[in-house]
Amino acid sequence: MASLPKEPPEDARKQSFWMPGNYVRTVHRTEQSFQVCNDIMACLVERAKVEKQYAQQLSQWSSKWKSIVESRPLYGSLMKAWQCFFTSTERLSTLHSSISQSLTEEEGARVKAWQKDTFPKKLFCGFRESHDNNTSFSRAQKPWSKKLMKLEKVRVAYHKSCQREQSALDKEKQANENVEMSQEKKQKITEAREMATEEKEKARDRYEKMLEDVSSYTPRYMEEMEAIFEQSQEEERKRISFLKQVFLSIHRHLDVTNNESVKAVYSELHQTLMAIDEQEDLKWWKNNHGPGMPTDWPKIEEWVPPVKKLKRKKRDHKGKETRPVMIGGVKVRALYDYVGEEGDELSFKAGEVFLKVEEEDDQGWCRGVLSEGKEGFYPANYVEVVE
Repeated sequence: MASLPKEPPEDARKQSFWMPGNYVRTVHRTEQSFQVCNDIMACLVERAKVEKQYAQQLSQWSSKWKSIVESRPLYGSLMKAWQCFFTSTERLSTLHSSISQSLTEEEGARVKAWQKDTFPKKLFCGFRESHDNNTSFSRAQKPWSKKLMKLEKVRVAYHKSCQREQSALDKEKQANENVEMSQEKKQKITEAREMATEEKEKARDRYEKMLEDVSSYTPRYMEEMEAIFEQSQEEERKRISFLKQVFLSIHRHLDVTNNESVKAVYSELHQTLMAIDEQEDLKWWKNNHGPGMPTDWPKIEEWVPPVKKLKRKKRDHKGKETRPVMIGGVKVRALYDYVGEEGDELSFKAGEVFLKVEEEDDQGWCRGVLSEGKEGFYPANYVEVVE
């Protein structure tokens, strides 16, 4: 019933009807509909003043010129023809006075009475419909919101455990490459890495179980929320239908002329009013502020290790001869998606297999060749050797 706003932002998950608290737009729709009624009544009052002023101006014009014409030396059919202008104007003035009265005493009063019956208020709680909808939506959403909060906590914990494991892997790699480090210290670092891996797997298991719990509860949550939403839609449908009839009734009051040009204006207005379709309006609301909105439902978000950026000049001036080149290359498989940011970097998708043709440099980069023949650099920790 409120004017159709702009399309929702692109962040569908945050703006979606299903996300915690976003049902308030539908709750507030009742208050907006009430305000629309006030606006319609104010609009009718102003239009009634215009009609009344126009009627008075017509009557004043007619009285002035009627007395002037009666004093002029005219007679017969010419006098009757001229006087007919004033008779017609008086009738038109009476008609516009009637329109002014009808807009306020009939249509304005009709909207006011309907508004009073349709929007009962609850003591200290605003409109009863808004209060009931808010209470019902809140009650239906509360269990799901709690589960969603728990899911977010275990997701954060899982991602942090992934970071700790990656840090332990890096330390273990550095320790293995350090020939001066004692075996005892290397063993401790390896044990720390194994513990980090174990903690990550436990965190992922908790994440998956929590996601399963949220996903299993979602159908019930959707059913309850949509049932409440449809009740609200039915009330809004009644309001749209009523105000459509009000607009058509106002149109009948205003459409008073047989002039073809004016007829065309009112015909176009009538066509626009007849085009009001409560079902299409409700469908639009549903798709943009209700259950039909696109939603990014919770799912596993894999952790992707950060890429260590190269010092471009150092790599450019360092010749290939400083690193061993592999004859024939070694097959590697991408663990994550990577999009090259420089012209000499490769881009690939997770799972893609290609050749490593040069060992990792001291900055963590290797040289490789994709299946289509493109050669370039890629981060070493983004791939694994294919057995």
